[in-house]
Amino acid sequence: MVWRGSAGVVGRNVEIPSANPVNYHQAINDPGGCEPLLVDGKLFLPRADGPLPVVMVVPGSLGVGESHLGHAGTLLEAGYAAFVLDPFGPRSVVSTVANQTHYSFAASAFDVLATLRVLADLDAIDADRISAQGHSRGGSAVLTAAVRSFADPIVGDGLALAGVYAVYPWCGHQFAHPDVGSTRVRAIVGDRDDWLSVQQVQSQVQAINLTGGEASIRVVGGASHSFDRSEELHELPEASVAPGAPTTYIDDAGSMIDSLTGSPDASITDRDMFMAAIDAGKGRLGAHIGSIGDQPEIFRQDMLAFHASVLGGPLGDGVGLCL
Repeated sequence: MVWRGSAGVVGRNVEIPSANPVNYHQAINDPGGCEPLLVDGKLFLPRADGPLPVVMVVPGSLGVGESHLGHAGTLLEAGYAAFVLDPFGPRSVVSTVANQTHYSFAASAFDVLATLRVLADLDAIDADRISAQGHSRGGSAVLTAAVRSFADPIVGDGLALAGVYAVYPWCGHQFAHPDVGSTRVRAIVGDRDDWLSVQQVQSQVQAINLTGGEASIRVVGGASHSFDRSEELHELPEASVAPGAPTTYIDDAGSMIDSLTGSPDASITDRDMFMAAIDAGKGRLGAHIGSIGDQPEIFRQDMLAFHASVLGGPLGDGVGLCL
């Protein structure tokens, strides 16, 4: 894969000291005790004076693809810096499509916050204008990274994402009290997505609003998972999904709440809840990715409008996104 941006702009490699927490509870209560890990990514800077607003692009279960680099190029053309995170390579993971337990969802969110901390320290970047755009599993990661009960123990209460753009995010894990502070949140998902529950995405957005946050959602009619990709809609038969499984809620201390008992348990891991879903007959194999017609352009316009509304730019001045 060529890590090269718009008009031949070459990405600068940036290393990110991150970690591999076993679950949300360890990430919150013992971030320094988590297994350390050095991840990395590529920072693309437009030919403009800094400090610049930046959008962090976080991939989903297939890892970094041409679509993510394409979005980085689009953001560069709009005048933003772009950082494409690679959480897979340093973990020697090729894909989590068939098995989401290669590393925890808490580790995915930890990567986002670790990246936020590093980007905020760069002279070229405006620390107050850092947004995160996550796709699928990456969408889950950026949503979790916005929740203050998760973020504060890792980066402190003085550092926050300006915006979170969650692209067809899996929302099977949700904090019971998702206080996101000042972070603006938007989700976008297709109504034909067969990887996840659209209702869980809607409930996550509504819960953020009910806790005082500012969140919005767009459901795109006729769209499936990864409808931002300019590739024909097709099935991945190896995809292991459970869109009908119950939501796993998480308390402020990071303990997953057992949906059968209603009790939080600090020892529960992602695998425990995934196996419970399979035992309940909710798991299946096979799901679709790809786009139809102008769906990639619908996505591109929504993406640029959201980031402009948060960061300022050619489509906005940092005020509210028109819905």
